[in-house]
Amino acid sequence: MPFDYVISAFLTLFVVVDPIGLTPTFLGVTDRLPRAARRSVALRASIIAGAILAGSALIGDWLLATLQISLAAFRIAGGLLLFSIASEMVFGVRIRRESEAAEQAVEEHVRNIAAFPLAIPLMAGPGAITATVLLAGHAHGDWLLIGGLLIVVLLVAACCVAAFFFAERISVLLGMTGNIVLSRLLGVLLAALAVQYVVDGVRAVLSG
Repeated sequence: MPFDYVISAFLTLFVVVDPIGLTPTFLGVTDRLPRAARRSVALRASIIAGAILAGSALIGDWLLATLQISLAAFRIAGGLLLFSIASEMVFGVRIRRESEAAEQAVEEHVRNIAAFPLAIPLMAGPGAITATVLLAGHAHGDWLLIGGLLIVVLLVAACCVAAFFFAERISVLLGMTGNIVLSRLLGVLLAALAVQYVVDGVRAVLSG
């Protein structure tokens, strides 16, 4: 199993999902909940998001073939979408949007906050699903690589569980400035990955 593929997949999904960046939102959504209930929400949200991303990895190629969408076209579209998310991270728009979604969920008294807004759309949102399908496409049907991608999905989900379990400590440790700086750095990294997806797609189209 090429470790460069696994490392690239892990970095991509980790940056897109951004477990550490989601800790303030998690704290806001689970405010005033007992510690046991908060941990239950963290575990359930991570399981739901992991299942969605794993499903995307398994049926992504089949779905593209059924819709007659080339992988090159999906790479370009996915790269543009990921670049949009990256720009929101760099300019702080994503943090505000996640906070607004969390506040709306609390105000509307959503019963299952693990599914919404945590699992969907904050953790397994369009960007994460797109990135997973793109990574599955890079595997070219190699089930060994697909297995590696599924392991990466599990690792990212586990990182979310760990980040949510220690959300209070992480938030205090990083502080407002630390959260902002980390989000900007991850956004720049994601922007570079997104541009690479677009370049690969254009190169595939030009090569026929």
